[in-house]
Amino acid sequence: MQRYFIDQAYQSIVEISGEPHHHMSRVMRMSVDDQVFLVFNDQTAIKAKIVAIDSDHVRLEEVEKEKMQRELPIQITVASGFPKGEKLELIVQKGTELGAHDFVAFPGESSVAKWDTKKQKKKQQRLNKIAQEAAEQSHRQVLPTVRFASEKELIASFSEYEAVLIAYEESAKQGEQAQLVQTFQQMTAGEKLLVVFGPEGGLTPKEIEKFQAAGAKLCGLGPRILRTETAPFYLLSAASFYFELQH
Repeated sequence: MQRYFIDQAYQSIVEISGEPHHHMSRVMRMSVDDQVFLVFNDQTAIKAKIVAIDSDHVRLEEVEKEKMQRELPIQITVASGFPKGEKLELIVQKGTELGAHDFVAFPGESSVAKWDTKKQKKKQQRLNKIAQEAAEQSHRQVLPTVRFASEKELIASFSEYEAVLIAYEESAKQGEQAQLVQTFQQMTAGEKLLVVFGPEGGLTPKEIEKFQAAGAKLCGLGPRILRTETAPFYLLSAASFYFELQH
């Protein structure tokens, strides 16, 4: 069943226009009595049926609220140093499917990719579209957002989270495995976790020093060295196992 994110608060009867209307009427060729899932900007998700459709609007009525909880109990933001090529697109797409709440991209000191403001704006639009499509496909109840930040802005945002971790390959090499689990154990439902991942080449000692000075903690992600695009998936999968599969 198709799923649509609606930028308005929950209503049991709703009229939809714009892109969702186009997709329902022209792409999917839906008609009266067809059913879809709607997710409102207050995260309410309902099953709704079409009761009227014309050239500009679709009118739907609630059938029932979605009962299954599809979101991780903690909100995980993935911060990635600019990676090469289309790796950021992959991180956003698969990270959304795995339950990430938000994404931040920042220019790491080792980043080969260089995006000016104009390129960032265009890429941000593309990434948010990818996140929306992945959220619809994976039946998310939250629509993740993607934003770009400078290193200074990223560090300033640390205070918005209950915990900040740095995925650091040197910690993995040294066998550090406890910090990630300890962090999960200390967090409760609704709290926010930011995890910082470096680009290819990793984070520099200078970056690590700055992040730690702002309150971030180093953590290893198992004994193997992971690629910049793989590490976020490991983290999110570990969170799903800890919070969803064990309880």
